[in-house]
Amino acid sequence: MAWTEITRAQYRRDDLDYASDLRDAEWNLIAPLMPERNRLGRPRSTNLRRIVEAILYIVTTGCQWRQLPRHFPPFTTVQGYFYRWTREGRWEVMNHILVILSREQDGREATQTAGIIDSQSVKTAENGGSRGYDFGKKIKGRKRHIATDTVGHIMIAVVHPADIQDRDGAPLVAARIRSLFPWLRHLIGDGGYAGEKLRNALAQIGRWTIEIIKRSDQAKGFVALPKRWVVERSFAWLGRCRRLTRDVEATALLQS
Repeated sequence: MAWTEITRAQYRRDDLDYASDLRDAEWNLIAPLMPERNRLGRPRSTNLRRIVEAILYIVTTGCQWRQLPRHFPPFTTVQGYFYRWTREGRWEVMNHILVILSREQDGREATQTAGIIDSQSVKTAENGGSRGYDFGKKIKGRKRHIATDTVGHIMIAVVHPADIQDRDGAPLVAARIRSLFPWLRHLIGDGGYAGEKLRNALAQIGRWTIEIIKRSDQAKGFVALPKRWVVERSFAWLGRCRRLTRDVEATALLQS
């Protein structure tokens, strides 16, 4: 969550080797979600906590895989675990459980019934991969399509080429929501999600309702729109991670 002068001291990480490292309490939350050791074959010698911290270092600093400091395991090992866990869906499962735990810690129902959906177009590097041109934002790259709860926790993230319009990418997000958060059936979005085309597409997935919150024609400059500001804040949080300010991956790892 956003820092305030009161909570700033709580989130200081000066005592860690790197600010992206995990505290013991943080690691204890995700340690049970790590893969178990194989009973057959050579015993695992890699410290999975250091693997996770290395991935967090890359996301936070934006460095290349090969530029990973030698304090961490070899970058090929870290990269191998990252892609393997992505294919297994382990990151989604981990995020799903952490969202539920965070909501319960805040005294909220774990079974949220409404979500806020939006997308963000991001430029890609010159390394190829699937991408497209977003004529609205004048950006050639990929689009991050996310759905958050009303607090701002990112529940679902889908990555697809930027030339896919929001109303066409929304069903991909809804399909992921149905598998991980089956109780959520109400989506809140902007004018890009209006129209019968999206409603008909969602009807093939399940029973959904869509609430469109449009910007006033008389509004000038930035205006925090009701409910929609939550997902915009979540994108701002993602922007603090330098690796996410520009897409440098050759493949869209979360593409459905």
